[in-house]
Amino acid sequence: MTMSVLSWLIAIPLLGAVTGLRTMTPMMVICWFAYRGNLPVEDTWAAWTGHLVTAIVFTVLALGEYVGDKLPRTPNRTAPGPLMARLVFGVLAGAVVATGLNGSVIEGALLGFVGALLGACGGFLLRREMVQLLGCKDWYVAVVEDVVAIGCAILAMGVITG
Repeated sequence: MTMSVLSWLIAIPLLGAVTGLRTMTPMMVICWFAYRGNLPVEDTWAAWTGHLVTAIVFTVLALGEYVGDKLPRTPNRTAPGPLMARLVFGVLAGAVVATGLNGSVIEGALLGFVGALLGACGGFLLRREMVQLLGCKDWYVAVVEDVVAIGCAILAMGVITG
């Protein structure tokens, strides 16, 4: 019961928040967990996440996002286009995980959405403040943010899958 509560109240919103930081990272981690059989999605609408090719595609997309995030012309995550992508993928991540937990897809999607919105806005403000506080280039803070996003996604999936 406790792990179920942690999954729903902490881990799924955390995956959403990570989506707010890095759009593709949670889906990459979810797909690898599903592929390895740790997230039971076979025979569901989310079975596509358990295929090796899906995990590889999301890994390539995540790697591309890590590079693209460091480019000077990349728009802020709170700009309409990037924010919409984060919200959509937050909903998707929450729905996939809820499916793997045999729970309500709508509740999972809602938790992913809220997490993504908070992660995008909070991450934007925190990154801006860290750059100013440390007096360093944005690139350095962005690399730390990449590592934090990957670590938090793995942690959340670890909680979810026990």
